[in-house]
Amino acid sequence: MPVQDFTMDWDHTDPQWVNDPYPIWDDLRQRCPVARTERYGGGWFPTTHEIVSAIANDTEHFSSSNVVLSPNKHQPYAPPAPIGGAPPITSDPPFHQIARRLLLPAFAPGPITRLEPYIRDFCRRQLDQIGNRRFFDAGGEYVQFIPPAAVSKLLGFPENDEKIFHELVRLILDEIDMPIEERRDLLQPMRDYSNRQIEEHRLHPRDDLTSLLIEAELNGQKLSLDHINGTMGLILVAGIDTTWSAITSALWHLATHPDDLARLVAEPGLMPLAIEEFLRFYAPVSMARLVRDDVTLFGCDMKKDDWILLGFPAANRDPLAFEQADNFIIDRAVNHHCAFGLGIHRCLGSNLARMELRIAIEEFIARYPRFEITEPELVTWSPGQVRGVRHLPVRVTTK
Repeated sequence: MPVQDFTMDWDHTDPQWVNDPYPIWDDLRQRCPVARTERYGGGWFPTTHEIVSAIANDTEHFSSSNVVLSPNKHQPYAPPAPIGGAPPITSDPPFHQIARRLLLPAFAPGPITRLEPYIRDFCRRQLDQIGNRRFFDAGGEYVQFIPPAAVSKLLGFPENDEKIFHELVRLILDEIDMPIEERRDLLQPMRDYSNRQIEEHRLHPRDDLTSLLIEAELNGQKLSLDHINGTMGLILVAGIDTTWSAITSALWHLATHPDDLARLVAEPGLMPLAIEEFLRFYAPVSMARLVRDDVTLFGCDMKKDDWILLGFPAANRDPLAFEQADNFIIDRAVNHHCAFGLGIHRCLGSNLARMELRIAIEEFIARYPRFEITEPELVTWSPGQVRGVRHLPVRVTTK
């Protein structure tokens, strides 16, 4: 059913929310900073930076055992908290810190920096396929291939398996109303794929994240197959859809704001500041939590197992947290955004995402310094917890 009043019946998949959520969030922030819904079994949506930050840092009252909001609050086939089905993002303390620490070597600055030549070459190869065409879909023909390639390289998976990964993302993030049994059956090919990759790495160890997970130990024991598969799934889903959304949203902005595009082309030194403003202004990710036990917080009577949808993108537009919050300022100097989350679950792959975003934009505007949207009505945005442009039809111009 369409939403009539977002203060008492919000839905992050409603077409109004998907197409232009910012007026909705502005209204909620003024009238009802923590909105309520009975959809998905009941939940809350905080819109201010202060409340989002407080909940994100509160592991006493809120659990991360399920971070994707759906009618199925508890996944019967996933390991229970504190481990969860996709450690460490679904892990609560104290296990969270243990599971996260295992991954730190793979996401340290050195290993991530070594990926840059590969990602840059991959972007150039994708642009070579587009060539000198004046009309093309920048989202479907360029951006959607970049994050799977980067994550595949990180995990040591074959380069051209992006269709498998995109299907995983669709099942996890888009098909939230699908019955558990049906989803489990559809996910089986991905589990089979992951198990083949694990076996291949056991036979032929190499310097990548998959081999790191296979060799890792907790309390003197190797990680379980469920733990390895869960972490692989997390890296694929979190590393693909989010970065894809961030890059396409940035290119959409440049295509619709020619002054910002011209300035970024003329002043490449602005790129670091521009990247942070793209992340703030078009933050793609909202993350879910579950209320541990009945509690009254922020004037709300929250019940055990109520959902909390942490609106990091809404927090990034809060005028009490950011000066001229509703304006995109390409050279914004002070920018403590929360596009990568807050608290113990802040995105482990933020350095990789920033690098992909930077390289993808650098290579695109070097090849096409002037471009614009051809048919705005054909631009599509993804629904749900990860919002970003999917199809981006552009025309390359000469003046």
